[in-house]
Amino acid sequence: MERTIRCVAIDDEPLALEVIEKFCARIGGIEIKMFADSEKGLACVLEEEPDIVFLDIEMENMSGLEIAVRLPESTCFIFTTAYLNYAMEGFELDAVDYLHKPFAFSRFRTAFSKALRRLGMTENHKISSGHIVVKQEYNNVSIPLQEIIYVEAMEGYVKIFREGGVCTVSRMILKNIGTQLPEKDFIRIHRSYIISRSKVRSFNKREVELKNGQILPIGRQYSGEVADLLSSGNC
Repeated sequence: MERTIRCVAIDDEPLALEVIEKFCARIGGIEIKMFADSEKGLACVLEEEPDIVFLDIEMENMSGLEIAVRLPESTCFIFTTAYLNYAMEGFELDAVDYLHKPFAFSRFRTAFSKALRRLGMTENHKISSGHIVVKQEYNNVSIPLQEIIYVEAMEGYVKIFREGGVCTVSRMILKNIGTQLPEKDFIRIHRSYIISRSKVRSFNKREVELKNGQILPIGRQYSGEVADLLSSGNC
């Protein structure tokens, strides 16, 4: 599966925005929106929830640090700044990387690749058909799709329950991990749960029993679609 990476760049220096736009074009497969006005940039991010935000720190009206704490949990951000004294703040805010201006294309690409890995994607923007990659603490964890039983949403995190009693916890939201899972194999049954079709033992209108004995509720808004999908499969 392949999709366009959606990015937003916020910087009050037009030249800096031009550099980011040029570098994104060199990588390819990126949709980039650029804002010299920090407030307009934040409004766009909150509305569209892009994958990655490139964020200057010292700007008029609103600083990059102020914007960072308001970004959607699903959005990765990379600081792009001429000042080195904000590195600690960037680390504490969980920035993917910290690009010191002026930065070369190779350094930009390294930061972009880090963001992709945090999003669970590979360097060429493609998600492997046989596994997903998620961030667990400071490590990238490759998870075979056939091992996944179900995924549960927490507050800003997901718990991926796997065969053998293994549970992987990653800082992302259910919507994002759902885009990585093949639709033919995985179904969202509730605002907090995605399940593997092959791991379903039985189901009714209200709940699903998985082959490991776990019983999960079916959300009212999902019940019709879940029933249709599971009835058409070999569960």
